[in-house]
Amino acid sequence: MKKLLGFTLAEVLITLGIIGVVAALTLPALIANHNKRVVETRLEKFYSAINQAITRAEVDYGPREFWFEDNVDLTLKKTWVDKYIVPYMNVTKTDFLNIAGTSYYTLYFSDGSAVSIVSSNGRDWFFFPSDPEKCFSLAKSNHYKYFAGRCAFAFYYNPVRKADGSFSQYNFEPYMSSWDKTENSLKNHSTFGCNETSSWPAYCTRWIQYNGWKIPDDYPFRVK
Repeated sequence: MKKLLGFTLAEVLITLGIIGVVAALTLPALIANHNKRVVETRLEKFYSAINQAITRAEVDYGPREFWFEDNVDLTLKKTWVDKYIVPYMNVTKTDFLNIAGTSYYTLYFSDGSAVSIVSSNGRDWFFFPSDPEKCFSLAKSNHYKYFAGRCAFAFYYNPVRKADGSFSQYNFEPYMSSWDKTENSLKNHSTFGCNETSSWPAYCTRWIQYNGWKIPDDYPFRVK
């Protein structure tokens, strides 16, 4: 009679243990890479969608510079967004997001992302690739520097003509005020650079766009 070959219980347990160790070592990297791909995809998708929305709104209301409003008042800001932005995007709901006691009018999209217009003006916006409330709950504090470039990405829109006839910011673009057009500035600018020591790493969005909507290999933050 032939002897049946098989694994002993000890061998099975050892194998499972090895698999567990390998999984524990590789899973965080797999999750981080997945998060990067999601952020990249949703950033590029949002950028395209909101600029298309503005172009579509021009068909109904004329050139954007004539109906853009730089509102500070929250009620006026909501009215403007509801009229010129919401009808032209795939918005699933709107709500007021509370950040450190201040309300930010927020649009939520079907893919789980959202965008908020900041409380202080009608020019600055934050895009969230995923749940904005979770974004703030994970930060050390509600200061911009602890979530910008990680789970919130700065954009700017200001289609107002300057004295020379050019526009301050004709399209809805990543934040790039004071940028000198170099990659070094995107990374190392003392105020806006995408690094751990800048006071507001607003250039992170522009750096990702500059890199073809791909998060650079030397990107300093873990995105969520």
